[in-house]
Amino acid sequence: MIMSFIVAFVVGGLICVVGQLLFDVANLTPGHTLSLLVVVGAVLDGFGLYEPLIDFAGAGATVPITSFGNSLVHGALQEAERHGLIGVITGIFEVTSSGISAAILFGFIASLVFRSKGRP
Repeated sequence: MIMSFIVAFVVGGLICVVGQLLFDVANLTPGHTLSLLVVVGAVLDGFGLYEPLIDFAGAGATVPITSFGNSLVHGALQEAERHGLIGVITGIFEVTSSGISAAILFGFIASLVFRSKGRP
């Protein structure tokens, strides 16, 4: 069990290191870095490589933002097999709706509680 924690920590940490290197070395903005990591997760799932990573690393692969891209493609492909083209659209939202809803809700709550630095 301890080994699975270590593997998850190392894999998740490596994904975060890649993101930090994109900030520092490539001078990408946070938005560009976020988008790139989501796309990488989506492409890896499209080629069938992200599920083995999840099986190997557990939470180390499901917690970072790359997992969101994986979820988008995974849901779209599953529903496309069942419902065709309309399944692509419904599959994306079926799998990720709870995460998107939570981000909107908590972002709204945070905006009510905290003041931005730009306002006096």
